[in-house]
Amino acid sequence: MKLFIKTYGCQMNVYDSARMADVLASVGFGPAVSPDDADLVVLNTCHIREKAAEKVYSELGRLKILRDERIAAGGKDMLIAVAGCVAQAEGQELQKRAPAVDIVVGPQAYHRLSGMVSRLLKNRDQREADTDFPPESKFDSLPEESKPQGPAAFLTIQEGCDKFCTFCVVPYTRGAEFSRPVQEVIAEAKKLVLQGTREITLLGQNVNAYHGESPSGSIWDLSGLIRELATIDGLNRIRFTTSHPRDMNDDLIKAFSDVPALMPYLHLPVQSGSDGILKRMNRGHNRDSYFTIVEKLRSARPDLALSSDFIVGFPGETNADFDATMDLVKNVGFAQAYSFKYSPRPGTPAASQAEQVPEKLKSERLSRLQDVLNEQQYSFNNAMSGCFTDVLFDRKGRKPGQIVGRSPWLQATHVEVPEAEADNLIGQIHRVHVNRGAPNGLIATLASDEEVA
Repeated sequence: MKLFIKTYGCQMNVYDSARMADVLASVGFGPAVSPDDADLVVLNTCHIREKAAEKVYSELGRLKILRDERIAAGGKDMLIAVAGCVAQAEGQELQKRAPAVDIVVGPQAYHRLSGMVSRLLKNRDQREADTDFPPESKFDSLPEESKPQGPAAFLTIQEGCDKFCTFCVVPYTRGAEFSRPVQEVIAEAKKLVLQGTREITLLGQNVNAYHGESPSGSIWDLSGLIRELATIDGLNRIRFTTSHPRDMNDDLIKAFSDVPALMPYLHLPVQSGSDGILKRMNRGHNRDSYFTIVEKLRSARPDLALSSDFIVGFPGETNADFDATMDLVKNVGFAQAYSFKYSPRPGTPAASQAEQVPEKLKSERLSRLQDVLNEQQYSFNNAMSGCFTDVLFDRKGRKPGQIVGRSPWLQATHVEVPEAEADNLIGQIHRVHVNRGAPNGLIATLASDEEVA
């Protein structure tokens, strides 16, 4: 039997999709190249923005047509499952709106997916739904990873959120903050390194809220975990995402100075530069506290690059509020950023707030903001022209002989080498000379045949 998983949204969904594949491998499912030859298609979904959810329903319509055509032509049936945050938020209503869906499973219950599929294979007339928050941790029930992630890997260490920002569905779809035990994380990291991973990105909805139990029973924060991970032989690079300003403590900031393996790049969402809007968002920080964190970070690691998230058009956002966001962007300077128009999510407090901003005004503000953010990103990349930096090559490019990797600042770096050498360089860290910056990365030349230790 063959499995195809389509992943929407964040890196945590990428990690979850890989783990779902491991779960389903235990009942005989191998990978399919596309839905066309799959016996089971899983859509692992995101519910952060309205468009993300609507894309899922569009895809379900296409899958229904594909399945109907296959059956009409005498071909094999296909199971359709929806996992992730849309499944959690909309539950069995999803099956009413999209009757083609056989399985609905939330992000905390996918370790039960093999049982759900097995029951459906025995009784094709029934349907399955599980959006509970089980008392047991799914991590205790997941099988070992069957497929190496490669030179750069994701490792989920924390899930859920207790912050309750008024625009966000995460506390309702992922549940309360939960941190995996220290030894469990260390063991998974060591296994990844043995499989060839050299860079690990620690994942969590609020990853810097990590508070994992150690073997002695004490609680470690993210800084302690990073310092321990950095002792693993062969693990050259550590990153973490996504962080909340409220959990950016001094010891974690100091780790950027103390731990060479911790890369000089941090995604720290601010969402708005207006104190009034931040209060309405229930963010729990203000613009001055964000500036203070940035100042401490750059003092600890002068070459640190920042990325962030921004929401424009939040209910009640005035021209002055938006101007405050533009001012923050210009004062901080971001290497990269993600910006979106506010999208009301059902069940969140902001969805029912008065003073909803007209769509046209949202679009105008977003365009102005993105112009500045794109200019900052290009300027940051272009400032690397003529410099030397180390790149971990993790994949081949589109052209023959082209390989792609990431700089310490997470810039996609494209290098052309003799085609016969390309395979050997994947998984290695090499010094490169940056020829020029591009809007979305770097164009470079291999500076040394010797691998950087």
